[in-house]
Amino acid sequence: MLHITLHFVIPLTVALVFYRKRWRWTTFVLVATMLVDLDHLLADPIYDPGRCSIGFHPLHTWPPILGYAALFVIPLVLMRRVDAEDWRARLHTLHLIGLGLLIHMALDWGDCYL
Repeated sequence: MLHITLHFVIPLTVALVFYRKRWRWTTFVLVATMLVDLDHLLADPIYDPGRCSIGFHPLHTWPPILGYAALFVIPLVLMRRVDAEDWRARLHTLHLIGLGLLIHMALDWGDCYL
């Protein structure tokens, strides 16, 4: 139960500390990345409290995690080069999706070893 609670508390805390001006939108996006857990539906059993998600579920393996890191970093680089505000907003949302996915993976990884 603590693990699930952290999937809500940590994104809210990150939003309030680092993205205060748009903390509601940021929290929404970060929490929405929990949809990555839909890949758990492919497992049998769907939920196993002793199973480590990292490396087991398809969207919790290293290739997608590297993609999540790119999704976090690349928009930051591109935002510095784009003048159009609508593109900056889109890039910022992609950045938040990458951040949310990385937070999710970190929490799941911590669950494997704690």
